[in-house]
Amino acid sequence: MPPTKVIVLYGGKSTEHEVSVHSAQTVCRMLASQPEKYQIYPIFISKQGYWFLQEECGPQTPKDLPVTPVIRPDALVQALDGSFSIGADVVFPVVHGTNCEDGTLQGFLETLNVPYVGCGVLTSAVGMDKELTKLLAREAGLPVIPYQKISKHIAYDKTALENWVKDRLPVFVKPVRLGSSVGITKVTHVEQLELALKQALQFDSEALVEQGIDHAREIFCAVYGDEEKLYTSACGELRTVAGEFFDYNAKYVVAGGCETQVPARIPPETEEAMRRDTHTLFRQLQGHGLARVDFLMDPKTGEYYMSEINTIPGMSETSLFPQLFEASGVNYALILDRLIEIARQEHAQKGQLSLSRQL
Repeated sequence: MPPTKVIVLYGGKSTEHEVSVHSAQTVCRMLASQPEKYQIYPIFISKQGYWFLQEECGPQTPKDLPVTPVIRPDALVQALDGSFSIGADVVFPVVHGTNCEDGTLQGFLETLNVPYVGCGVLTSAVGMDKELTKLLAREAGLPVIPYQKISKHIAYDKTALENWVKDRLPVFVKPVRLGSSVGITKVTHVEQLELALKQALQFDSEALVEQGIDHAREIFCAVYGDEEKLYTSACGELRTVAGEFFDYNAKYVVAGGCETQVPARIPPETEEAMRRDTHTLFRQLQGHGLARVDFLMDPKTGEYYMSEINTIPGMSETSLFPQLFEASGVNYALILDRLIEIARQEHAQKGQLSLSRQL
């Protein structure tokens, strides 16, 4: 049997561009280590949205070859000069943030009629929207932290919002549709609120003001699978070393900015409940493929709240997703194999649907 042709997509028009490249390097390396199973085509998407075929997955280089996606039976990507084309059995998107993880890229891949790893258009779009996720989570019975939503182009009662905030300090202000803790501010005094909203609304047209849990423990649980069977991981915890909370600098800029504890030191019944809620939320959002669900836990009471879901979590070897499953005794390479299988199965099932009104 010939190896499966896999196009790995990474980079993208997103504030999380560099994070994506880092994740994709691990995915490419692990798939390429099995040449009998996979033939890898690393394709870098620039911040301007242009596609380039690379010799090795990584940041952009002068050697990268400009390519463009095409709709052809025999090819998915073609060189701009027409000198070559590439077919693909599956696309593996390793992209994060807006224009990538929010359903836009997934919709484009649907148009290209190619199997792709991860959640579909609806799940990706809803999962990127923190408010929609909270509404669906609450509907499914998950605990959700109180919040207010502010829109850039809709007037709001500033006094009412400040009064709401005063009773809940500290609060966290964040863009509704963004990841990797970009644009998030911890507000400890009401006077900081206006500037925090201005910061968040630089990155999105809407912002959430969330009731804070002082010194909250940040607990994570991963999930992968399809409609028939889902697997949830052991829970893990990230502790901030640099900064007051787990922001972008602690995650990616400051060396040793955070510490990982996998598995998390939480009561067994709490971990069981978080794993159950992860399973429930993924089903509620009609997910398939993979995701990571983030929880906030009150260190005093032990109560926890669903924070958000990441439908394309970080996938480097140092990222939480592989670590959480490794702690569960599941090999990361086997998960990548299964994700590719699920992508092809999902695509085959869609192909069986009728496109005609005739019975």
